[in-house]
Amino acid sequence: MALVLLLGGCAARPSPPGRSVPDYRPDSRVERPPPETAPGQPKPYKALGRWYHPIPDASGFRQQGIASWYGADFHGKSTSSGEVYDMHAMTAAHKTLPLGTLVRVRHLGNQRSIEVRINDRGPFVGDRIIDLSFEAARQLDVVRPGTAPVEVVAVGSVPGSPVDLYSGNFTFQVGSFASRVNAERLQADLNLRFGNAHIVEFEHKGRTYYRLRVGKASSLDEAIAYEARLRQSGFTDAFVVAE
Repeated sequence: MALVLLLGGCAARPSPPGRSVPDYRPDSRVERPPPETAPGQPKPYKALGRWYHPIPDASGFRQQGIASWYGADFHGKSTSSGEVYDMHAMTAAHKTLPLGTLVRVRHLGNQRSIEVRINDRGPFVGDRIIDLSFEAARQLDVVRPGTAPVEVVAVGSVPGSPVDLYSGNFTFQVGSFASRVNAERLQADLNLRFGNAHIVEFEHKGRTYYRLRVGKASSLDEAIAYEARLRQSGFTDAFVVAE
């Protein structure tokens, strides 16, 4: 599981391309690295060879284009906001909207409408403008066709949602266990090798899981280097978590 912020986080299952509807606002893509941003402004990021510059304010945002969805392949993995992706939650990925933005998505074919929270980056496929969670896609009737023409309108934001992952507190998840005993057995060894080995309990559908995390970093650059060290040590599924 790679660091979602750098790799784009998500991609929908293959499906026939749909008709693109002109955007109300451009997605601020640039081929070259953009200039330095002002303090407090969202920083640009690069995905699949292209730079994207998140907008600082979603007020008045309205966009039409193609929606897709992502599901089981990404369930339980980290999103660009640092939270774990839940395919059954009402969330979505967008390339430039501030993380935490609430948007209303209207299916231009059947006129169904839902509200989702942006917690991930993407999609980076063709002319698609938003990647819906499985549950959001199910409610809009997008699961079977794979894509659909939609209108996306910003309607608010969630207080306290992360907006900048370039600094903060980061740790690294190396595994998830159904047995706490198994998690604790590995915890002791990893604490000696990497430090700060700790277990985080997670409830899902009435069951408790034990996520084993190690290490800590205070910047994204430091986190990337630490993640590389873990992978070189054999923990190929390790990924960064914002705490």
